[in-house]
Amino acid sequence: MSLQVDFEKIAQDVNNLKTRPADQELLDIYGLYKQALVGDINIDKPGMMDMKGKAKWEAWKSRKGMSKEDAMSAYITLAKDIINKYGM
Repeated sequence: MSLQVDFEKIAQDVNNLKTRPADQELLDIYGLYKQALVGDINIDKPGMMDMKGKAKWEAWKSRKGMSKEDAMSAYITLAKDIINKYGM
């Protein structure tokens, strides 16, 4: 399968986990997902009262400069680890 097809399949699988992953795992996978789909962050940082939005923004920003292909590969690896840990 191609990288894109593997990415799309595992992205769907992550939504069917039995148990919710830890917050940091969710932020890591979110940052990789956004980098893989959009590329470098292109939105302004949320305000200081939006703690969740700010955390997600930081997770995405931390991937700045990573290619979309590298982000997809890293996402697939992390997602497989999370699926093995929490089950589907």
